[in-house]
Amino acid sequence: MALGSGVSFWAFGLYIDPMEQEFGWSRAEVSAGFSVSLAISGLSGPLIGRWVDARGARSAILFGAVMTSVTYLLLATTSSLWQWFLYLSINAVFRQLMFFIPFQALISRWFDRRRGMALGILGTGFSLGGFVVLIMAFVIDKVGWDGSFIFSSVAVLVLFLPLTIFVLRNDPSEVGAFIDGESHEEAAERSRAGPVRGLTAREALKTPLFWLQAGAMTLFFFGVFGWLVHQVPFYESVGVNRGVAAMLVTIMAAGGIFARLAFGFFVDRFERVEIAAMGLLTFLTTAFVVLLINSTAPGITIFLMLWIVGSGGGPLLEPLLLTRSFGLKHFATILGTLGVVETIGIIASPTLTGLIFDSTGSYDLALAMLAAALATAFVLFYFASRLPHPVDEQPVPAPT
Repeated sequence: MALGSGVSFWAFGLYIDPMEQEFGWSRAEVSAGFSVSLAISGLSGPLIGRWVDARGARSAILFGAVMTSVTYLLLATTSSLWQWFLYLSINAVFRQLMFFIPFQALISRWFDRRRGMALGILGTGFSLGGFVVLIMAFVIDKVGWDGSFIFSSVAVLVLFLPLTIFVLRNDPSEVGAFIDGESHEEAAERSRAGPVRGLTAREALKTPLFWLQAGAMTLFFFGVFGWLVHQVPFYESVGVNRGVAAMLVTIMAAGGIFARLAFGFFVDRFERVEIAAMGLLTFLTTAFVVLLINSTAPGITIFLMLWIVGSGGGPLLEPLLLTRSFGLKHFATILGTLGVVETIGIIASPTLTGLIFDSTGSYDLALAMLAAALATAFVLFYFASRLPHPVDEQPVPAPT
């Protein structure tokens, strides 16, 4: 997760200035390439989810790693805007195969009672990706944006292939173990409670809870992704040099490690994940308001503290919401379906943020827009928390 996020999501902002300088593209055009790739990634979610549910996460991660490596080599040959859009889109599909959906499904298959903590540990990988930004910034400075894509290609293969082949397994049973590390007796007791339950994606789509959660998560990602793509350019726009900006990203990522572990520890104690999400959104909304009021060193410092706490549970929300609401049986497919809806926010935010900067020469209106989106997500999560979990209303199937 650290490498996968570090060379993609965390590094996106590092490419904006080099691509502008070399090709003369606007900030909105470069950002739109990222937005389109994220859209393609989201739209491919249901198919990838079905792959994971049917064939297991391991095969998806292995194939995705190989093909993602190939597409980074393709990106290194970019020479025109249409290629930038196309190559990023192809990369996005294969990157999705080795990223959130299969890894979250994998963790959900191995852990139940402490799933929040397990996902919190997984989420630290996303935070560790911020450290990779320092490496990527150094690589771009030394060998250029095209050389950095070649570096990403090699790095993905070197790490993912041995881990996938020799370590990852789809299910505890493949190594003679049981979920949560249970004993034979505990596993037998669990099996007597009946097989794994869960709504299908079609059934989940018919529930109001799914759409409230989908709307809230869409706005959540709208607020978060707009910042992730533009954080380095924002810092540069207020007088922070690139090296310090990369360091700020790394500090944010380092703090996120502890925040995700803390959120994973505490979220298992919440009856409704939506309540925990509302707490995160309070911190994130306040963070943008602070940065809008004061973008000097004190304001940035307060922003970072609020952002670190608020973004701590971000990668954990989807799997915890969906497994508790709709069960585990078709989790990956429902997660992929949710990704299609979330794509609206993911593709719109970076592009709109870039357009606002291009037209005003400032990120002020963009910060206000991101804060408003997060505040609206808070309201939707509140209403979602008032609805029952559909999986709890399903008849308990007879043990097999």
